[in-house]
Amino acid sequence: MMVDLPLWISGLFAVTVLATLLLFQMAGRTRVGFLILVPWTALQSWLGLSGFYQHTTEMPPRILLCGVLPTLLFIIVLFNTKGGRKAIDALDLRTLTWLHSVRIPVEFVLWILVDRQLLSPSMSMGGTNFDIFSGITAPVAATLAFRNYKVYKRLLMIWNIVCLLLLFNVVITAAFAIPSPMQQHSFDQPNIAVLYFPFNLLPAVVVPIVLLAHLAAMRQLTK
Repeated sequence: MMVDLPLWISGLFAVTVLATLLLFQMAGRTRVGFLILVPWTALQSWLGLSGFYQHTTEMPPRILLCGVLPTLLFIIVLFNTKGGRKAIDALDLRTLTWLHSVRIPVEFVLWILVDRQLLSPSMSMGGTNFDIFSGITAPVAATLAFRNYKVYKRLLMIWNIVCLLLLFNVVITAAFAIPSPMQQHSFDQPNIAVLYFPFNLLPAVVVPIVLLAHLAAMRQLTK
């Protein structure tokens, strides 16, 4: 855990991670996803606490190799196996939409970390991160897209595409601001916070769940 950082900031983010897990569990309505996510979150928490991600001379960065890449491979497997596609199609679309509300506290925490020079300035709302739009509009989309016992698929699809592009924007920006041989910008103020617990759970847990929620919703909407 980071030194000299008020406990309430780490606590707020930890609660946000828990809320993300619970909302995804509610969307899945089975224990299978939870039985995968809880051990994964526990493993990533241990790696963050142990200082494993704070070694920044390796290529690719450990946080990308051991925190992000396994989740991307898992999502690919889900979409390319019969059982995986069945699980994706069973997710509750409305709950998946509400899930993106967690991006509001995430952005608030990022703004604080940028202010304390623990993240690149590009990661805040004052930089190139406009992901707050996704969090603020999630309740609106969940309300407008599910009315009169109907699902307004075009509206929901457009919203998911826009928010997915915003997610890609911040993820790519973040990747090249991590202190490592692949760093391309923000050399005077890199993304240090994501190398420490609990903030390493952002790229390793929260972002993959948000990404999966978008992709699962878009798959359901195109069927």
